[in-house]
Amino acid sequence: MSRDPHRAGAGRLTRTYLRVGIMNEMQYRVNFLMEMVQSLLQIGTALAVLGIVFSHTDTLAGWNRSELLAVIGVYTLVRGLVNMFVQPNMERVVTEIREGKLDYALTKPADSQVLVSIRDVRFWQITDVVVGIVVVVVALVQLRATLQPSHVASFVVMLAVGTVSIYSFWLILAAAAFWLIRINEVQELFNGLYRAGQYPVGIYPSWLKFGLTFLVPLAFAVTVPAEAATGRLSWSAAGIAVAATCVLVGFSRWFWLRGLRRYNGASA
Repeated sequence: MSRDPHRAGAGRLTRTYLRVGIMNEMQYRVNFLMEMVQSLLQIGTALAVLGIVFSHTDTLAGWNRSELLAVIGVYTLVRGLVNMFVQPNMERVVTEIREGKLDYALTKPADSQVLVSIRDVRFWQITDVVVGIVVVVVALVQLRATLQPSHVASFVVMLAVGTVSIYSFWLILAAAAFWLIRINEVQELFNGLYRAGQYPVGIYPSWLKFGLTFLVPLAFAVTVPAEAATGRLSWSAAGIAVAATCVLVGFSRWFWLRGLRRYNGASA
């Protein structure tokens, strides 16, 4: 059975850029300590708020303390993945579109979307990933009475789905630079909105819950994986998450290709 040469090439290209990105980041190892301190401060602040909330109540919108701890862990984990792989590449895309320097990527014998998505890696953001995993594990240990292997499996699947949804959303924002000049402000707005994902979207008003689910896919990135890990996820919610992510992936691909047709770079 023959392998698809394009997929094999994309895999090799991804591994190469990942290796180069890690090697570059290893030159600045003090960043590891800085990122670790920042990550611990952020998680410490979140846990302090969680403690204050549950000093006055036993549940928050039907979520107990351990379940909310899982949400915070997933939020931190996804934030680390996004900051490590997605955000630096999308910010670079916006800059290159604005300055007419995207030709370098477009002239390479590889899919342009794949190439612009893997060039930069902020390896030290792995501290958020590690801290997030630790927090999720602690939450699951506290929930061991109700934890099942199927919950862990569905958590991994939904985490992948959620991360892809955030990547697709970032790609749409980056591709908007083909039409808009001041797209950086929109990206900063998203960074601000992402903090709302630190808590289940169900605690917010209906209009905001809808926005954080179907406009900005924070529900699919954070709340749904946390529901899967804690056994709260229904088949219907999982199906909606997968279907919505597939639509988002397709639209982001179409939007990227449409934007490329408008691009006028240095070689134009």
